[in-house]
Amino acid sequence: MSWLVYNLAPIMFVGLLVFLLTGFPVAFALATTGIVFGLLAVELGVVPAAFFGALPLRVYGIMMNDVLLAIPFFTFMGLILERSRMAEDLLETIGQVFGPMRGGLAIGVVLVGALLAATTGVVAASVIAMGLISLPIMLRYFTNRPLAAGVITASGTLAQILPPSIVLIVIADQLGQSVGDMYQGAFIPAFMLVGLYLLAMVVVALVRPQWLPALPPEALIYHEPGGASGHRSLGVLALIGAAVGWLVFTYYSALMVAMGGDPTLEQPTDEKVVMSMMAAIGLAWVLAVIDHKILRTNFLSKLARQVTFVLIPPLLLIFLVLGTIFLGIATPTEGGAMGALGAVLMALARKRLNMTLLRQGLDASAKLSIFVMFVLIGSTLFALTFHAIDGPVWVKDLFAELPGGQLGFLIFVNSLIFVLGFFIDFFEIAFILLPLLLPVLRELDINLIWFGVMVAMVLQTSFLTPPFGFALFYLRSVAPKEDYTDKVTRKRLPALKTVDIYKGSIAFVLLQLVMVVAIMFYPQIVLYGLGEVVVLDVDAVDLDFMPLEEEEAIVFE
Repeated sequence: MSWLVYNLAPIMFVGLLVFLLTGFPVAFALATTGIVFGLLAVELGVVPAAFFGALPLRVYGIMMNDVLLAIPFFTFMGLILERSRMAEDLLETIGQVFGPMRGGLAIGVVLVGALLAATTGVVAASVIAMGLISLPIMLRYFTNRPLAAGVITASGTLAQILPPSIVLIVIADQLGQSVGDMYQGAFIPAFMLVGLYLLAMVVVALVRPQWLPALPPEALIYHEPGGASGHRSLGVLALIGAAVGWLVFTYYSALMVAMGGDPTLEQPTDEKVVMSMMAAIGLAWVLAVIDHKILRTNFLSKLARQVTFVLIPPLLLIFLVLGTIFLGIATPTEGGAMGALGAVLMALARKRLNMTLLRQGLDASAKLSIFVMFVLIGSTLFALTFHAIDGPVWVKDLFAELPGGQLGFLIFVNSLIFVLGFFIDFFEIAFILLPLLLPVLRELDINLIWFGVMVAMVLQTSFLTPPFGFALFYLRSVAPKEDYTDKVTRKRLPALKTVDIYKGSIAFVLLQLVMVVAIMFYPQIVLYGLGEVVVLDVDAVDLDFMPLEEEEAIVFE
């Protein structure tokens, strides 16, 4: 009995793993393990029976957590935008912009994947949408089929790391950190990863041009009367917008002072970036509307107008949501609510909103919210028992034996999360593992925002890893399983094999691992987005208290 009492925590953890490996639903596996081992601990006299009385308060605390409301809001926003065919419009337009250059279609898919990630935040929706729309075109013109599959799956998984990622919300909640800080910390690494993807596509196009050919002239649908492509007009519009954005960024502080701001305060960089981007996007939209609707001069080409009217609304929505969060104007929950309303208005403006679409969005958001709630309640029951039997002490002792100190701990934990990502969803990993690691993270003095962004990047990597990567299954579900006749060329094309999807993901997994290593060894990549960290010097604080007799005299007086 003494051995059982001493080893109750590791036995409980192994029992949970056994439950999970049997395929038992995660939420009920967590709850069952917590109840069974809690009753066992009471029988062994390890904890009093009254400790279960803390459970109702914990469940009530979950239900009162406003941060978790952001999950259904962002899910609803993403589903409305995806099912109102925004992804189809973006892929067609961006593909036409970059199509005439070698590797342009792959670059367009990466950029659209980033845009969808910043609006939908759902990996499944991004991968399936791009698989349905861009995969037939890529299989039609690309000679390297694994590369075509890899570009789509990798771009779709950007929803894991790019704000407003649901993964980052869950990680921030479990680590007890601000979601806004987690978003700011992930912003730079996410765009560095997008840049790494784009650089890889450019290098492949230069080294193996036959793998990523340019689209043929017959595949380009926007032509001017003289046969021009319209790229010059688009370039001029982009330069005007960039110039206005640069002017706003440069003179924003002076503008704020002129509007009555404090001249002694310098405006934060993130505030300047948001306002300059909003100014550039807004000006491009106004110029396109004036040219097309009012003056009808057709100064802008068809391609420039199409890019403006298709690209700017989702960009405005992104800056409305993320900009207000970064500037501290809105909480993530309020930003999610604005995003959901903005998605409905965008679908309504495009005349693509109907009751069926609304019902689908509400149903999916409700199902995800219920799933998260059940997993949270189960993990709370598990954590209650695990803490009562000194589980955190066992976890600390377990990781204390690891060589390498903080670096050894980070390598081991990230490797463990990477492997677990093969088998279970990121929700379960966040709800099970992160609360167990939290005491160790604090003991090792690890910045929790930095660690959270690193975990999100590792979880994104696991989405692509064969043979269990979820993104690979999403693409497999929409890729052609049998040989088919192409609708445009009328040629007989072979099916996309599962092994091609697996091969295509490996190169992008390596690129993501490069980013994980970069974040691990250069924390500034994450911490720079949070601004300067102010540390209070306790010794420099001058506390001048009045004598006790004088204080009592004032009170009684």
